[in-house]
Parts: sequence; structure tokens; C-alpha cells
Amino acid sequence: MTTQPISPLRSSLSRRSLLCGLASGAAALTLAACSGGSRKSGPGAVEYWMWDASQLPAYEACAKAFEAKTGIKVNITQIAWGDYWTKLTAGFIAGTGPDAFTDHISKFAQFVDLEVLVPLEKQAAWAGVDESAFQEGLIDLWKGEDGHQYGCPKDWDTVAVFYNRDMLTQAGLTDADLAGWSWNPTDGGTFEKILARLTVDKNGVRGDEPGFDKNRVAVYGLGIQDAGTGDGQTQWSPFTGSAGDWFYTNKETWGNHYRYDEKVFQDAMDWYFGLVDKGYMPPRGAFSSTTSTDVQLGSGKVAMCFNGSWMFSTYAKLDVKVGIAANPVGPSGKSASLYNGLGDSISKQSANIDNASKWVAFLGTAEAQDIVASHGIVFPAIASSTDKAVKVFEETGLPTKPFTQHLEDKSTFFFPLTYFGADVAAIMKPATDDLWANRVPASTLTKYNEQVNLLFETSKHEKG
Repeated sequence: MTTQPISPLRSSLSRRSLLCGLASGAAALTLAACSGGSRKSGPGAVEYWMWDASQLPAYEACAKAFEAKTGIKVNITQIAWGDYWTKLTAGFIAGTGPDAFTDHISKFAQFVDLEVLVPLEKQAAWAGVDESAFQEGLIDLWKGEDGHQYGCPKDWDTVAVFYNRDMLTQAGLTDADLAGWSWNPTDGGTFEKILARLTVDKNGVRGDEPGFDKNRVAVYGLGIQDAGTGDGQTQWSPFTGSAGDWFYTNKETWGNHYRYDEKVFQDAMDWYFGLVDKGYMPPRGAFSSTTSTDVQLGSGKVAMCFNGSWMFSTYAKLDVKVGIAANPVGPSGKSASLYNGLGDSISKQSANIDNASKWVAFLGTAEAQDIVASHGIVFPAIASSTDKAVKVFEETGLPTKPFTQHLEDKSTFFFPLTYFGADVAAIMKPATDDLWANRVPASTLTKYNEQVNLLFETSKHEKG
């Protein structure tokens, strides 16, 4: 396979204007870029960006191994999530961005639409990537609607319940009680009963006992940091994903019609945020917006919380006895989890595409993903490397089954991959915030759903 030349980034006014608008947070860079400019770096070292500081040592080790094999140096820049996307988009404009970068599904469609990504399968280095080695579904998740491979899977994640084992014991409950729990939107099932038992007011009265004061809670059964915007990954997605016949959009990937207006979804949302009314889950303001659920659990202010497998090592290091349980079984008859994964992409503006493609292809090999596995931070995308990561994770004494079981029994659903991801989030954030903060009914989501779908109905990505 020969490396094919990459066509230059389209320079239409609308495309450049859109990029400028997306990077408005980096005004100086944006202004310079919109008036012209190009990437100055030449062949040689690969500039690679990522946001997760906890994974930096693993990727530094990968870079060292890559340089030993190829003689190509990789310079890694770690930028916190809050600034990462603004700087990346500004870099696309100014020609000062990285050659390759860690990509996220919530941003991926936008970059495909803007035509700023390199089709990996057209690069000679891609021949060294065994697409069949990845966990099921991950390789296709990084394909554009045009069929091109714009991302190389690097890891995967699912969601489970982290809980305080001492609090469970004090409540007269055991791990076995959590192993068989279930929920429904009518009475909450055994899941809600357990939440009630774990909730304690400031007088020491539990949520399932007479005299419980829901307005003066000392320990909440379930933690929450934010309302989940439009995906609810570590908030309500385990419930909406197991509520019945519902998914975010009309298609598993590249959907063009959202379904936030459907009764099965809204019933689940009403029940979930209704836990606030009962005192089992914190109202907005009980914790600061920056107090993550791992901090809430570690402080002894909540008994359990949902979080992703990428947080495994963080919870394992808390100064409380932590347990992990699978999500409760829903009306669908299954315990379900959102299934997501990060990928590596290459910028079309790179003057170093050949070396960047070699680096990205290397990151898609078992050699590199075994290095990542040895650090015990995430589950690598390659199945054999996942097995190695499981052994490292379980050295902490905590189980990985609550995360891996979803791949084994095919009870996963994808993160919503659609165009207008940023616009959908901007519309749905105040919508779900309102459900949590002001306890409005989930039927209010119907009008927001109409706004979301209008994005597709009035664009080239209209419903086909």
C-alpha cells in the first residue's frame, strides 16, 4: 500500500468562518488564523496532543518504544480537557495544531464535517494495524459516513457503580444485595430500596425509616455532579439504556433524529431526578459544581455513585473501602452500559503526515496497547491488551467484571455519534439542568428535542 497525497483543507468562507466561530475562546489565535497562515513545522518529530494527565506516563513510555523502533521522536503535549478543544480548533485555523491527537466521539463528527482529518486507511502505515484485534464495534465507531477510517481505537470504557462497603455493612446490606438489584420507573425496584436504606439524615434516621427528614440529609444514597447534558454517561444513561426500546437517535451511529421526546425516556428521567425529591440524591447546590462523585464518595457524604472504568484507579486509591457493582437490571431485562472509546486522529494540516501515521498505527498495535495496559489506567481497545489490563486492575483487590461483563453479554450502547454534537450539548445542558435544579417534568424535554432535530432538518445532514 502506498501513501496517497492528502487534498488540502477546503478554504471556503463558510468553513473558515465556522472554524473561527468554534475557536472564539482563543480570540488572538483565531483572528490571526482567519487572516491567513499555515503550519510551519516540517517532517521529523511528531507533535501529539492528549488531555488525560493520568495517562501521560503510559504514552510517554509508548513514545520511547516507538522512537527506539523507528528513530522518530514524539513530543507529547498534555492540555486539560477544559482548554483542549478550544486550543485544538484554534490550531486547525492557525496551522499551529498537532500532527496527531487524542479524539473523542462527541467532537469527532464535527471534525469529519469540517474535513480536517486524514483518512488513516489511505496511509501505508495502516497496513500494520490488525483491525480484527480491536474489541467489537470500536473500529467502526471511528469511521465517517463516507466509510473512511478517521480514528484509530485506543481504549474503551463502560460505566458501573462504585460504593462505600462500610456504609453497605452498616445498613445491614451485603454485596449480594447489589448483585441482583433491579430498577423500574414506577417504584424504583430494589435499587431504590437500597438507596433509601443507604441514605441517612442528620438525626441518624435512614431513608426507609419513619421520621426520615429528606431536607436534612447527612449521607445521600447516590451521588451526582451534574445533570448529564444530552448523554448522561455517568448519571442517567444506565437507566435510559435499560428502560426498553430507546436509544439517543434513530441510528446506532450517524443518526439524524434524536428521541428525547419519547415516553420511555422521559419516564426514566422523571424517576431518576425524582430521587432528589425523596432525599436519596443531592439537589443541585448540595455540592459545588466542581466536586466530582469520587470526591463525594471519599468524603463520606454519599454511599454510591456511577462512574466510568477510566476512573477505576482513582476510586481504588480512596481512603474508604470501595466496592464495584454492575448497573441494576432495567425493564429491558438487562443491566446496560454506555460503551465509548477514545481514538487517535491525524490533522490534514500536518506537514508530517507520514510520520504521524506511523505513530498512530503503532498506537493501534498490541505492543503499544500492552504498554498502556501495564499502567492500569484504562482498558485498551485491543482485546488481548484488555486481558492484560484486567490483571493489573485486579491487583487492587477490586473487580473488573462490572465493566467487562457488558462486552461479554452485548449489553452496551454507543455514545451518540452525530453531527452538531456541540449544538446538541448546548441545547440539552439547560434542559437537563432544569430537571435537576428546578425539578420540572421530563415532558419539557420535548420542546428541546424539537430544537435539536431542527438542526438536522435545516442542514445538509437532513433526515434521509
